[in-house]
Amino acid sequence: MKNDNSNLIIMRFFKKYLFLLLPLLMASCVTSRRVNLMQEPGKNHIPQYTDTLSYEDYQMRIGDRLYIYVYSVDERISSMFNASSTGSSSAQIRSQLMSGRTTGSYDLYTYLVQEDGTIDFPMVGHIPVRGKTTREIKHALEDTLSTYVHGYTEHKLLSVEVNIVQRMFSVISDRGSGTFTLQKEKVTIFEALAMAGDIGDFGDRSKVRIVREKEGVTDVKVFDVRSKDIINSEFYYIEPNDVIYIQRIKGQSFGINSVTTTISVVATTLAFGGFVYGLVVRIMDSVNNHNNE
Repeated sequence: MKNDNSNLIIMRFFKKYLFLLLPLLMASCVTSRRVNLMQEPGKNHIPQYTDTLSYEDYQMRIGDRLYIYVYSVDERISSMFNASSTGSSSAQIRSQLMSGRTTGSYDLYTYLVQEDGTIDFPMVGHIPVRGKTTREIKHALEDTLSTYVHGYTEHKLLSVEVNIVQRMFSVISDRGSGTFTLQKEKVTIFEALAMAGDIGDFGDRSKVRIVREKEGVTDVKVFDVRSKDIINSEFYYIEPNDVIYIQRIKGQSFGINSVTTTISVVATTLAFGGFVYGLVVRIMDSVNNHNNE
């Protein structure tokens, strides 16, 4: 009778202990509707977004840097406007500048958009660029320089290359933080997240935030990246200096973010449970033996 009571006590204790596994298992479960992209709007609380996609070329802002290179069949013309590039070709310099992996010496080949919205270009002086696209700046420079060199050489044809350098964006997520380079003119939110290693299992895809500063005004956009409608929305393309923030899903402060980790946690818990069970059995056997004596 005493052994039956002891076994009953042990089973009750062990059941209570196993019950502690339930929160761990639930914490490790992430449903597909929480993580899948391109979901149909209107289902599973996926929001709809109006068709507001109208991509516009980036317009220069104060603090931007431009790489400008003048090409001409007359090398004297090129040397008038281009910084000396000893040991490096223009293609190499451009590649380094566009990658974002540069040192201070590369500032010699770039032009800062100053507080008055202009750049200080050699031989010409201040040229207004704020609010203009690279294409507009290119055409304006070609017209200005062609007029400037008129009469200096018989070769009037020249071409100007204009690129924005140090085009960066940042990502803060449950997987960590980082700053990345925009390698092309158009980069989508999906491409940006892929560059950052995607969103972790417990990152909240329903409330992705983009912090964007324009003309001294900071705007925070909140959207659900799971919605298929995002392709045609204002959230689809990111801009230089954007900050993408992904918060953790509420209630997921205890992070188990992989199958391997989940198995490890469960296995450790079961092993510890077996240890406790064995310990309790030995204690109860010892008590029973003592009582029988």
